[in-house]
Amino acid sequence: MSGAAARVLRCLEAGLPTGSASLVVALSGGGDSSALLAAVTELAGLRRARDPGGPSWRLRAVHVDHELQPAAAAFRGSSERLCARLGIALSIRSAAVAAAGVSLEAAARDVRYAALAEELGAREWLLTAHHADDQAETLLLQALRGAGLKGLSCMPVRRRLGAGWHLRPLLGVPRSDLAEYARDRGIAGVSDPMNGDPRYDRVYLRRSLWPALASRWPAAGVALSRTAAHLAEAQDLLDALALEDLSALGDGEALSVPKLRRLSPSRQVNALRRWLANAAVLPPSTARLTEALRQILDADVDHQPRVAWDLHALRRYRDRVFLTPADPPRLAVEQLWPIGAGASLDLGAGLGHLVCIPRRGGLTRLPPALRVRARAGGESLRPAPRAATQTVQHLCQSLGIVPWLRDALPFIHAGEHLVAVGDLWLDARWCAPEQGAGLGFEWHGAPVLV
Repeated sequence: MSGAAARVLRCLEAGLPTGSASLVVALSGGGDSSALLAAVTELAGLRRARDPGGPSWRLRAVHVDHELQPAAAAFRGSSERLCARLGIALSIRSAAVAAAGVSLEAAARDVRYAALAEELGAREWLLTAHHADDQAETLLLQALRGAGLKGLSCMPVRRRLGAGWHLRPLLGVPRSDLAEYARDRGIAGVSDPMNGDPRYDRVYLRRSLWPALASRWPAAGVALSRTAAHLAEAQDLLDALALEDLSALGDGEALSVPKLRRLSPSRQVNALRRWLANAAVLPPSTARLTEALRQILDADVDHQPRVAWDLHALRRYRDRVFLTPADPPRLAVEQLWPIGAGASLDLGAGLGHLVCIPRRGGLTRLPPALRVRARAGGESLRPAPRAATQTVQHLCQSLGIVPWLRDALPFIHAGEHLVAVGDLWLDARWCAPEQGAGLGFEWHGAPVLV
């Protein structure tokens, strides 16, 4: 066994589950993934020979066919022949690609991983053949894009995918070792024509810049891959610090502005970025995020700053920072609502629905149908029998309802008389005396108002 083959198998064994496991190799039909499948198959045999009754791997392969180029049939055929040779079960999935607004390469990657995620069962491990040179190229490309620490961490060794896990066990193996292993074992994958097109940044880097780097620093691939691993460790520490900070900053659905001010600027940005990630929101650029923090923290107490990007916005209200839609939901049109116990009214996207319910001391003397519309301004009602008539604006302020959702409140009218606002207030002047029978409302699926 050559030194390269031994190194590949040693690195692979160190990166794979030690006990019994179900492994799924993502097989493109190219050289790298073909070498990975052959190496895992060989290693599985070596494990059985060393310990016949010990833990074993259940191994299969999956090929995703995008049908994007004439070589697609060759990739598929190569995958089928290799699996037949190795005695490995192969699943083939077709996954069409529509590159709308993104590069063809990115679109194909997204579709491919979506298909692979669907293929994975619970506790299965998907193995891909990314190696040290792939990681090094990713690091350089991310650096040239001005990526932050998270971007420079590049491809993780392990991540959740679908019902299982995605594992990259060869990130410590240089491309040359994997290629030598393939030659020693007579593995010949299909060459991807796209790998010869310098219009793609990765191809340009690999063909025009990498040879000069490798001639000066032969171990550049492994060294840069190791750098990415160090950066990933640093990012893990920042994530842990952010979670610790967020546990102290949390104020209901929002963050506390006074507590945020006590953090250093770098910790403020780190915590805010983690908070957005927890909400599955892609943060704005560092410059935009820093500017958002400046506006939020420096605004006068009576101001309500708003910083928007994409479909999201950060807003401040009463010393709290909220993550909101850039355009919050609001009632669009007036609706006529025939009422009675159990009657329901859909308020529109993001606003849930109202349900009419029996209620002691509820509304009486109502017409057969009520009108539900957004606020017009200046509306008032009496929230309790012994209370003074108050404007709804004042009631909202007293309850702390966030200003950007006040246009979402359903104002319920009997004719032209305001009798209720959602399930927040009933007008006492329309209510049954002494807990008599009447009607009230429940607002299901309402947005968080305070």
